[in-house]
Amino acid sequence: MISEELQATVKDKHRPRSGLIVRGMMAGPVASSPEDLQKRRLSKRSTSISSAAQLKGEKEEGNDLSVPSVDSQESKETSTQVNTEFSPRTLSSSHTISASEKLRNIPKDTDDFFAKLFSERGRTKTEERKLVPNFCTESNEKSLKVSASHRHSGTGKEKKERSLKKSENWLSGLRKSPTPTWNKEDQTKDVLELVDVEDEATTGEVSKNLNLSTLHMLQEVSVSKAIDISLAKELKNLLFGSSLCCFSEEWKIQSFTFNNIPQLKYGIVQKKGGPCGVLAAVQACVLQQLIFGDSNRNKDARCLQPSEVHRTKCLTMALADILWRAGGNEKAVVALPSGRQQFTPIGKYKADGILETLILHSSTRYEDLIVLLQQNIHQFEIGPCGCILLTVSVILSRSINLVRNDFDVLTNRLIGSHGYCTQELVNLLLTGKAVSNVFNDVIELNSGNGNITILKGITSRSDIGLLSLFEHYDVCQVGCYLKTPKYPIWLVCSESHFSVLFCLEKDLLSDWKTERRFDLYYYDGLANQEEEIRLTVDTTQMFTEDKENDLIPPLEHCIRTKDVRFY
Repeated sequence: MISEELQATVKDKHRPRSGLIVRGMMAGPVASSPEDLQKRRLSKRSTSISSAAQLKGEKEEGNDLSVPSVDSQESKETSTQVNTEFSPRTLSSSHTISASEKLRNIPKDTDDFFAKLFSERGRTKTEERKLVPNFCTESNEKSLKVSASHRHSGTGKEKKERSLKKSENWLSGLRKSPTPTWNKEDQTKDVLELVDVEDEATTGEVSKNLNLSTLHMLQEVSVSKAIDISLAKELKNLLFGSSLCCFSEEWKIQSFTFNNIPQLKYGIVQKKGGPCGVLAAVQACVLQQLIFGDSNRNKDARCLQPSEVHRTKCLTMALADILWRAGGNEKAVVALPSGRQQFTPIGKYKADGILETLILHSSTRYEDLIVLLQQNIHQFEIGPCGCILLTVSVILSRSINLVRNDFDVLTNRLIGSHGYCTQELVNLLLTGKAVSNVFNDVIELNSGNGNITILKGITSRSDIGLLSLFEHYDVCQVGCYLKTPKYPIWLVCSESHFSVLFCLEKDLLSDWKTERRFDLYYYDGLANQEEEIRLTVDTTQMFTEDKENDLIPPLEHCIRTKDVRFY
């Protein structure tokens, strides 16, 4: 069935055409029979109907939201010129399209122009952010406000002028193409409107689009790539000594979740044994930010009762310091799960459901690393595999080759028997280098026959220290770079377990008067600790070692290895 509108159009077109045919026939020879005349009229009627239907379909295609190609526009113009005498109304209406409709009919090539225009604006915003001397780590919203305040600066005006020149050059190229010719003033006006809408965005609008803006910023400053099977194999060989090993369940369920007990809100809870070395190192760095992050003045016990927001911020800063230190203060890599496999596990590789899903984000600026961690801190704090994510991230920040070169023996690994952290992994988290020893610098041993064995230790004073029960039993020697760190915070290695010992007075390591009598706090995330443990150390009292020293707690043995003045 033909619609009434189409029938009316056909009727209007058919009448004058039929009239011409009749007059032509009157001037020429007479038809041979009425039947032939009727057949000719029917054939011409069907031709008019098909022409009108074609014109109506083309008109509807012109109003469609999809962008037509140049070829379709050329064919459309040809058909319009051929059928001009049949559809004068349709042709005249095609010249009254509004400017906004014209922009919708721009060829597909113009999408690249606007994409380049907006990408250049994004790069300009990133460059303006780099000019800001102090980066605000408290919220991304403030940093975005700073960049928004520079939108109408001289640089922004020059950028707008360059964009307009590019627009005019592009439009002049379109006029040379076979597409319909438009009004230049309308084109320039529409382009100006597109640019000005972006320029006149308020700070409030930027705040509403915080996540989108941060995503664009991260795309500019961070390089992301999916993990592949070769890198996953190298990681497993470095971690376990074999690509057929997997993380234990203790590792898979461990994240950096804080304690809910009011007196222990600063503490990170360890669910099961195994990754205690990673948890203790992160706990020590969180305490560094919590106690000494704002200033170098001494703190009181109130700093050990932080709000949830503040302790999460301290966790973010702690992770950033660990990764940035491992990257040589030049770069960092953050491994985040994507929720789906990035490669198919084949060959000598055993899938564990974690490494196969990772996306690796690289940052070359510390400020960008902070932003990236702020946006994804829930992956580490809530988990469930936050401990694994940090371990992989710190390895890749250092790089697999450098980590392996840090070892005394190339076949060493970072996770030992029963899922325990080796000293190499703990040193990587504390100092940024996965060396195998805790003494100072490097020791060269003559193995005979001209062979020299190099044993690598700590090369500089660490922010966080280490005390070991093995030193009490003369198994190892902890150097002063770890015994006397920059901050009075120590990891305690006792009976194959790592915990944390710390002091609120930073002058403890520089003022001998403070060392006479002071308090130490102890925290063990695995011991189901329910209240604060505080120890008072008095170095003025002489210590007489009891022959039955089995009654002395291992923690006290560790503390006494710190310095002879503690005796």
